[in-house]
Amino acid sequence: MKSTVVSSDRLVLLVAAGAVETADITVFSARASHVVAADGGAQSVLAAGQVPDVVIGDMDSAVLDSRLEGRIHRIRDQDSTDFDKALRSTDAPLVLALGLTGLRLDHELAALTVLVRYPERPCILLGEETLAFLCPPRLDLDLPAGSIFSLFPMGRVRVQSEGLRWPTAGIDFAPDGHIGTSNEVTGPVSLRAEAPRMLVLLPRETLDHVMDRLMDADRWR
Repeated sequence: MKSTVVSSDRLVLLVAAGAVETADITVFSARASHVVAADGGAQSVLAAGQVPDVVIGDMDSAVLDSRLEGRIHRIRDQDSTDFDKALRSTDAPLVLALGLTGLRLDHELAALTVLVRYPERPCILLGEETLAFLCPPRLDLDLPAGSIFSLFPMGRVRVQSEGLRWPTAGIDFAPDGHIGTSNEVTGPVSLRAEAPRMLVLLPRETLDHVMDRLMDADRWR
């Protein structure tokens, strides 16, 4: 069940309880309209010298701090992760999520499934070296030739592409079949996805360009 807690027409920064660089919180919070903490992510935000606008989760790991008074939105749901709760409660053109990659692989895999579960909530997971997001219906990117460009299906799906060394037209992608990791950019990239089941994974240094394009991209409805 979804209920909007944060609504914005700008970028929203979401901080989860995993490993987060303080510098990232400082840089990206300055570009965001809101800072949302997923439960224990509040501790990372406070440690960065800031206070989250809202803390969303079941509150089983959130730090007790008087600065969070009136900012906690508890969702008593043990069948979903705190990232799930926070993302489904945030309506914005784009969410940038920190603290969800690295460390525990099971947490990272769970976070990737959330991207597919809420395709109408565009979100980038930012890691130390890589970023990941759900491919929108149409996406055009202008990336340096030779850049690594990976596609990973979270279900059966077809994606038309231009500008990749190995074209994807006509391929039936599936997690237990054909995947598209370690492709390479050869020119302007154009993707057309038939369904919200394909993840795009790119080098971290493409973040600014990807954010600009996703902010303007069509959402899945």
